Amino acid sequence: MEGSVVHFEVPAKDIKRAKAFYKEVFGWKTNDVELPGMEYSLVSTTEVDKEGRPKAPGSINGGIMQLTRPFTGPVITLQVEDITMALKSVEKHGGKTVTKKTSMGEWGYFGYFKDSEGNIMGLFQTADK
Repeated sequence: MEGSVVHFEVPAKDIKRAKAFYKEVFGWKTNDVELPGMEYSLVSTTEVDKEGRPKAPGSINGGIMQLTRPFTGPVITLQVEDITMALKSVEKHGGKTVTKKTSMGEWGYFGYFKDSEGNIMGLFQTADK
């Protein structure tokens, strides 16, 4: 569904330390992955089905990424049909593109924007688009 929250990201000064913290405190599982120009670890907070979607209604999984500007706090990621069009709409309505549509290989695409209040939010588009 367009605009649904599908992912979160936690920026960390020390990814290894952050992974250990969330594992010990909340039982999160992590899996390091290669993304263009990013140190990144996927986070499983809940069980997933065969397609990798959370089984529990309202649950989402996320990631831990290196803390670098412009990211200063957690990021909420929204699923969209077309990142390029979403970013045009963001700019038309007072927001700003932070990262243009970027490939994640077989997983799809990501992008980031600042909303009208200066919050950085993520965008996700599936690879089948």
